[in-house]
Amino acid sequence: MIEKGKDKIVFVYYLLVCLVNSYANDIYPNNSINKLMIEEENYNFQDYKFIKGNLKFAVIGHIEWINFIEVDQLPKPGLISHSKKSLEYPAGGGSVIAKRLRELTNSEVHFFTALGNDFYGKQCLNILENMGIKLHVAWRDKPTRKGFSVIDSDGERSITIIGDRLSPNHNDDLDWAALNDMDGVFITAGDKELFKKSRIAKTLCTTPRVGLNIINESGIFLDGLIGSNLDPGEVFSLNELKLNPKYVIKTEGENGGIVFPGGRYKAIKNKKNKIDSYGCGDSFAAGILYGLSSDWNIEESLNLAKIMGRNCSEHFGPYKNVNNYS
Repeated sequence: MIEKGKDKIVFVYYLLVCLVNSYANDIYPNNSINKLMIEEENYNFQDYKFIKGNLKFAVIGHIEWINFIEVDQLPKPGLISHSKKSLEYPAGGGSVIAKRLRELTNSEVHFFTALGNDFYGKQCLNILENMGIKLHVAWRDKPTRKGFSVIDSDGERSITIIGDRLSPNHNDDLDWAALNDMDGVFITAGDKELFKKSRIAKTLCTTPRVGLNIINESGIFLDGLIGSNLDPGEVFSLNELKLNPKYVIKTEGENGGIVFPGGRYKAIKNKKNKIDSYGCGDSFAAGILYGLSSDWNIEESLNLAKIMGRNCSEHFGPYKNVNNYS
Protein backbone atom coordinates (compact mmCIF):
# COMPACT_ATOMS: atom_id res chain seq x y z
CA MET A 1 0.00 0.00 0.00
CA ILE A 2 1.26 3.46 -0.78
CA GLU A 3 2.10 5.35 2.37
CA LYS A 4 0.00 8.30 3.45
CA GLY A 5 1.71 11.54 2.60
CA LYS A 6 2.05 14.35 5.07
CA ASP A 7 0.61 16.83 2.63
CA LYS A 8 -3.13 17.27 3.20
CA ILE A 9 -3.96 17.05 -0.50
CA VAL A 10 -2.08 13.76 -0.86
CA PHE A 11 -3.81 12.43 2.26
CA VAL A 12 -7.28 13.36 0.98
CA TYR A 13 -6.44 11.72 -2.38
CA TYR A 14 -5.33 8.60 -0.51
CA LEU A 15 -8.62 8.42 1.39
CA LEU A 16 -10.65 8.85 -1.80
CA VAL A 17 -8.71 6.03 -3.49
CA CYS A 18 -9.34 3.75 -0.51
CA LEU A 19 -13.06 4.62 -0.57
CA VAL A 20 -13.37 3.91 -4.29
CA ASN A 21 -11.42 0.66 -3.99
CA SER A 22 -13.66 -0.54 -1.17
CA TYR A 23 -16.63 -0.46 -3.58
CA ALA A 24 -14.79 -1.72 -6.65
CA ASN A 25 -15.57 -5.15 -8.01
CA ASP A 26 -12.73 -7.65 -7.99
CA ILE A 27 -12.77 -7.93 -11.78
CA TYR A 28 -9.83 -7.46 -14.15
CA PRO A 29 -10.86 -7.23 -17.86
CA ASN A 30 -8.91 -9.14 -20.55
CA ASN A 31 -7.04 -11.05 -17.89
CA SER A 32 -7.43 -14.51 -16.43
CA ILE A 33 -6.83 -14.22 -12.71
CA ASN A 34 -7.80 -16.95 -10.29
CA LYS A 35 -6.83 -14.99 -7.21
CA LEU A 36 -4.68 -11.93 -6.91
CA MET A 37 -3.35 -12.89 -3.51
CA ILE A 38 -1.10 -9.93 -2.92
CA GLU A 39 -2.18 -9.07 0.59
CA GLU A 40 -0.25 -6.67 2.74
CA GLU A 41 0.29 -7.54 6.39
CA ASN A 42 3.09 -5.56 7.98
CA TYR A 43 4.49 -5.18 4.46
CA ASN A 44 4.85 -8.94 4.00
CA PHE A 45 3.10 -9.95 0.80
CA GLN A 46 1.63 -13.38 0.24
CA ASP A 47 2.26 -14.95 -3.13
CA TYR A 48 -0.51 -15.00 -5.67
CA LYS A 49 -2.08 -17.69 -7.80
CA PHE A 50 -1.61 -16.41 -11.31
CA ILE A 51 -3.16 -17.81 -14.49
CA LYS A 52 -1.81 -16.43 -17.76
CA GLY A 53 -4.10 -14.24 -19.80
CA ASN A 54 -3.96 -13.40 -23.50
CA LEU A 55 -2.75 -9.82 -23.48
CA LYS A 56 -0.52 -8.85 -26.41
CA PHE A 57 2.76 -7.05 -25.78
CA ALA A 58 5.63 -5.57 -27.73
CA VAL A 59 9.02 -4.33 -26.59
CA ILE A 60 11.09 -1.88 -28.61
CA GLY A 61 14.65 -1.66 -27.44
CA HIS A 62 18.20 -2.86 -27.10
CA ILE A 63 20.10 -6.07 -26.42
CA GLU A 64 23.47 -6.53 -24.77
CA TRP A 65 25.50 -9.74 -24.66
CA ILE A 66 26.44 -9.93 -20.98
CA ASN A 67 28.96 -12.10 -19.17
CA PHE A 68 27.69 -12.59 -15.61
CA ILE A 69 30.53 -13.19 -13.18
CA GLU A 70 30.13 -14.20 -9.52
CA VAL A 71 32.91 -13.11 -7.13
CA ASP A 72 33.36 -12.84 -3.36
CA GLN A 73 33.79 -9.07 -3.60
CA LEU A 74 33.93 -6.48 -6.33
CA PRO A 75 37.43 -6.04 -7.84
CA LYS A 76 39.86 -3.67 -6.16
CA PRO A 77 42.86 -1.95 -7.78
CA GLY A 78 45.93 -4.17 -7.96
CA LEU A 79 44.19 -7.39 -6.94
CA ILE A 80 43.54 -10.53 -8.99
CA SER A 81 40.05 -11.90 -8.41
CA HIS A 82 38.81 -15.40 -9.16
CA SER A 83 35.29 -16.01 -10.39
CA LYS A 84 33.27 -18.76 -8.73
CA LYS A 85 30.67 -18.89 -11.49
CA SER A 86 30.07 -17.30 -14.89
CA LEU A 87 27.35 -17.26 -17.52
CA GLU A 88 26.97 -15.52 -20.89
CA TYR A 89 23.57 -14.56 -22.26
CA PRO A 90 21.67 -11.86 -24.16
CA ALA A 91 20.43 -9.33 -21.64
CA GLY A 92 19.86 -5.59 -21.37
CA GLY A 93 16.55 -3.94 -20.53
CA GLY A 94 14.76 -4.88 -23.74
CA SER A 95 15.59 -8.58 -23.49
CA VAL A 96 14.67 -8.89 -19.82
CA ILE A 97 11.35 -7.05 -20.15
CA ALA A 98 10.39 -9.12 -23.21
CA LYS A 99 11.18 -12.37 -21.38
CA ARG A 100 9.25 -11.35 -18.28
CA LEU A 101 6.20 -10.37 -20.32
CA ARG A 102 6.37 -13.70 -22.16
CA GLU A 103 6.08 -15.43 -18.79
CA LEU A 104 2.86 -13.53 -18.05
CA THR A 105 0.87 -14.11 -21.23
CA ASN A 106 -0.13 -16.91 -23.57
CA SER A 107 0.19 -14.54 -26.51
CA GLU A 108 3.33 -14.00 -28.56
CA VAL A 109 5.57 -11.16 -27.35
CA HIS A 110 7.10 -9.10 -30.17
CA PHE A 111 10.58 -7.65 -29.62
CA PHE A 112 11.78 -4.98 -32.07
CA THR A 113 15.53 -4.50 -31.77
CA ALA A 114 18.85 -3.98 -33.55
CA LEU A 115 21.85 -6.31 -33.50
CA GLY A 116 25.31 -6.41 -34.97
CA ASN A 117 25.67 -8.78 -37.92
CA ASP A 118 28.18 -10.92 -36.03
CA PHE A 119 28.49 -14.06 -33.91
CA TYR A 120 27.04 -12.47 -30.77
CA GLY A 121 24.13 -10.94 -32.66
CA LYS A 122 23.15 -14.31 -34.10
CA GLN A 123 23.52 -15.95 -30.68
CA CYS A 124 21.19 -13.34 -29.20
CA LEU A 125 18.61 -14.05 -31.90
CA ASN A 126 18.73 -17.82 -31.42
CA ILE A 127 18.59 -17.78 -27.63
CA LEU A 128 15.81 -15.21 -27.34
CA GLU A 129 13.74 -17.06 -29.95
CA ASN A 130 14.22 -20.24 -27.91
CA MET A 131 12.73 -18.31 -24.99
CA GLY A 132 9.55 -17.96 -27.03
CA ILE A 133 10.02 -14.32 -28.03
CA LYS A 134 9.18 -13.14 -31.57
CA LEU A 135 12.15 -11.03 -32.71
CA HIS A 136 12.10 -8.32 -35.37
CA VAL A 137 15.77 -7.50 -35.98
CA ALA A 138 17.37 -4.59 -37.78
CA TRP A 139 20.87 -5.89 -38.58
CA ARG A 140 23.70 -3.39 -38.29
CA ASP A 141 27.23 -3.44 -39.70
CA LYS A 142 28.53 -2.76 -36.21
CA PRO A 143 29.55 -5.02 -33.32
CA THR A 144 26.81 -6.25 -31.02
CA ARG A 145 27.12 -4.46 -27.70
CA LYS A 146 28.74 -6.56 -24.98
CA GLY A 147 29.44 -6.19 -21.29
CA PHE A 148 30.26 -7.68 -17.91
CA SER A 149 28.10 -7.85 -14.80
CA VAL A 150 30.18 -8.64 -11.72
CA ILE A 151 28.08 -9.88 -8.79
CA ASP A 152 29.42 -9.96 -5.22
CA SER A 153 28.42 -12.17 -2.29
CA ASP A 154 25.71 -9.69 -1.26
CA GLY A 155 24.00 -9.97 -4.65
CA GLU A 156 24.99 -6.48 -5.76
CA ARG A 157 26.27 -6.03 -9.30
CA SER A 158 28.60 -3.65 -11.10
CA ILE A 159 28.21 -3.41 -14.88
CA THR A 160 30.76 -2.50 -17.54
CA ILE A 161 29.48 -2.03 -21.10
CA ILE A 162 31.56 -2.30 -24.29
CA GLY A 163 30.45 -0.64 -27.51
CA ASP A 164 27.57 1.48 -28.72
CA ARG A 165 23.96 0.71 -27.89
CA LEU A 166 22.27 -0.48 -31.09
CA SER A 167 18.72 0.82 -31.27
CA PRO A 168 15.94 0.27 -33.80
CA ASN A 169 14.49 3.31 -35.55
CA HIS A 170 11.33 4.01 -37.51
CA ASN A 171 13.18 3.76 -40.86
CA ASP A 172 14.08 0.10 -40.27
CA ASP A 173 12.17 -2.29 -42.51
CA LEU A 174 10.43 -4.16 -39.70
CA ASP A 175 6.84 -5.27 -39.20
CA TRP A 176 5.75 -2.12 -37.39
CA ALA A 177 2.12 -2.86 -38.28
CA ALA A 178 2.19 -5.51 -35.54
CA LEU A 179 2.05 -2.65 -33.02
CA ASN A 180 -1.56 -2.00 -34.07
CA ASP A 181 -2.71 -5.11 -32.19
CA MET A 182 -0.80 -4.57 -28.96
CA ASP A 183 -2.35 -4.09 -25.53
CA GLY A 184 0.92 -2.78 -24.13
CA VAL A 185 4.27 -1.54 -25.45
CA PHE A 186 7.49 -0.87 -23.54
CA ILE A 187 10.31 1.14 -25.13
CA THR A 188 13.88 0.91 -23.81
CA ALA A 189 15.57 2.41 -26.90
CA GLY A 190 14.34 4.06 -30.09
CA ASP A 191 13.54 7.38 -31.74
CA LYS A 192 10.65 9.79 -31.29
CA GLU A 193 8.77 8.41 -34.30
CA LEU A 194 8.62 4.99 -32.64
CA PHE A 195 6.88 6.57 -29.67
CA LYS A 196 4.29 7.94 -32.07
CA LYS A 197 3.84 4.53 -33.74
CA SER A 198 3.54 2.84 -30.33
CA ARG A 199 0.89 5.18 -28.92
CA ILE A 200 -1.74 3.15 -30.76
CA ALA A 201 -1.37 0.59 -27.96
CA LYS A 202 -3.65 0.80 -24.96
CA THR A 203 -0.68 1.21 -22.61
CA LEU A 204 2.72 2.73 -23.37
CA CYS A 205 5.58 2.78 -20.88
CA THR A 206 9.25 3.67 -21.12
CA THR A 207 12.41 4.44 -19.15
CA PRO A 208 14.26 7.76 -18.84
CA ARG A 209 17.33 5.98 -20.21
CA VAL A 210 15.72 6.33 -23.66
CA GLY A 211 16.51 10.03 -23.31
CA LEU A 212 14.27 12.78 -22.01
CA ASN A 213 14.90 14.73 -25.22
CA ILE A 214 13.41 11.90 -27.30
CA ILE A 215 10.45 11.56 -24.94
CA ASN A 216 9.77 15.29 -24.98
CA GLU A 217 10.21 15.68 -28.73
CA SER A 218 7.74 12.87 -29.40
CA GLY A 219 4.97 14.85 -27.71
CA ILE A 220 3.38 11.54 -26.71
CA PHE A 221 1.46 10.95 -23.48
CA LEU A 222 2.94 8.05 -21.51
CA ASP A 223 1.10 5.75 -19.16
CA GLY A 224 4.27 5.04 -17.22
CA LEU A 225 7.80 6.43 -16.97
CA ILE A 226 9.82 4.01 -14.84
CA GLY A 227 13.42 4.42 -13.77
CA SER A 228 15.89 3.96 -10.93
CA ASN A 229 16.28 6.81 -8.46
CA LEU A 230 19.69 5.34 -7.56
CA ASP A 231 21.15 5.27 -11.08
CA PRO A 232 22.60 8.64 -12.21
CA GLY A 233 21.73 7.73 -15.79
CA GLU A 234 18.02 7.54 -14.93
CA VAL A 235 17.59 10.31 -12.35
CA PHE A 236 15.52 13.28 -13.49
CA SER A 237 13.15 15.90 -12.12
CA LEU A 238 9.52 16.17 -13.12
CA ASN A 239 9.98 19.73 -14.39
CA GLU A 240 12.23 18.34 -17.14
CA LEU A 241 9.19 16.71 -18.75
CA LYS A 242 7.07 18.68 -21.22
CA LEU A 243 4.09 16.36 -20.72
CA ASN A 244 3.54 14.58 -17.41
CA PRO A 245 2.92 10.82 -17.75
CA LYS A 246 -0.03 9.18 -16.05
CA TYR A 247 2.46 7.65 -13.58
CA VAL A 248 6.11 8.36 -12.86
CA ILE A 249 7.80 5.65 -10.80
CA LYS A 250 11.26 6.05 -9.30
CA THR A 251 12.59 2.83 -7.80
CA GLU A 252 15.04 2.67 -4.90
CA GLY A 253 15.78 -1.05 -4.59
CA GLU A 254 15.30 -2.44 -1.10
CA ASN A 255 14.06 0.97 0.08
CA GLY A 256 11.01 0.80 -2.16
CA GLY A 257 10.47 3.91 -4.23
CA ILE A 258 8.17 6.78 -5.15
CA VAL A 259 5.18 6.94 -7.49
CA PHE A 260 3.71 10.20 -8.77
CA PRO A 261 0.85 10.68 -8.12
CA GLY A 262 0.66 8.63 -4.96
CA GLY A 263 3.67 8.79 -2.72
CA ARG A 264 6.25 6.42 -1.32
CA TYR A 265 5.84 2.66 -1.45
CA LYS A 266 7.74 -0.03 0.42
CA ALA A 267 9.66 -2.94 -1.07
CA ILE A 268 8.91 -6.52 -0.10
CA LYS A 269 11.34 -8.83 1.62
CA ASN A 270 13.05 -11.69 -0.18
CA LYS A 271 11.72 -15.17 0.47
CA LYS A 272 15.14 -16.58 -0.43
CA ASN A 273 18.66 -15.22 -0.28
CA LYS A 274 19.38 -12.36 -2.65
CA ILE A 275 21.77 -13.71 -5.31
CA ASP A 276 21.89 -11.17 -8.14
CA SER A 277 20.22 -7.77 -8.56
CA TYR A 278 20.71 -7.67 -12.35
CA GLY A 279 17.37 -7.37 -14.13
CA CYS A 280 15.31 -6.57 -11.04
CA GLY A 281 14.37 -3.10 -12.27
CA ASP A 282 13.46 -4.42 -15.71
CA SER A 283 11.33 -7.18 -14.18
CA PHE A 284 9.61 -4.54 -12.05
CA ALA A 285 8.93 -2.46 -15.17
CA ALA A 286 7.39 -5.46 -16.94
CA GLY A 287 5.04 -5.92 -14.00
CA ILE A 288 3.90 -2.30 -14.20
CA LEU A 289 3.17 -2.58 -17.92
CA TYR A 290 1.23 -5.80 -17.40
CA GLY A 291 -0.83 -4.37 -14.57
CA LEU A 292 -1.73 -1.13 -16.32
CA SER A 293 -2.57 -3.02 -19.53
CA SER A 294 -4.89 -5.22 -17.44
CA ASP A 295 -6.80 -2.19 -16.14
CA TRP A 296 -5.47 -2.72 -12.62
CA ASN A 297 -5.03 0.31 -10.40
CA ILE A 298 -1.55 1.52 -9.55
CA GLU A 299 -1.36 -0.27 -6.20
CA GLU A 300 -2.22 -3.62 -7.77
CA SER A 301 0.28 -3.01 -10.56
CA LEU A 302 2.97 -2.06 -8.04
CA ASN A 303 2.34 -5.22 -6.05
CA LEU A 304 2.89 -7.45 -9.07
CA ALA A 305 5.95 -5.43 -10.10
CA LYS A 306 7.51 -5.73 -6.65
CA ILE A 307 7.03 -9.50 -6.59
CA MET A 308 8.59 -9.83 -10.05
CA GLY A 309 11.55 -7.67 -9.08
CA ARG A 310 12.02 -9.61 -5.86
CA ASN A 311 11.86 -12.98 -7.61
CA CYS A 312 14.46 -11.89 -10.17
CA SER A 313 17.00 -11.29 -7.39
CA GLU A 314 16.76 -14.88 -6.19
CA HIS A 315 18.66 -16.52 -9.05
CA PHE A 316 21.97 -15.96 -10.85
CA GLY A 317 21.54 -13.81 -13.95
CA PRO A 318 18.22 -12.33 -15.10
CA TYR A 319 16.64 -15.60 -16.28
CA LYS A 320 15.61 -18.70 -14.37
CA ASN A 321 16.48 -22.16 -15.76
CA VAL A 322 18.72 -20.67 -18.42
CA ASN A 323 20.02 -24.03 -19.64
CA ASN A 324 16.63 -24.65 -21.20
CA TYR A 325 17.24 -21.94 -23.78
CA SER A 326 20.74 -22.72 -25.05
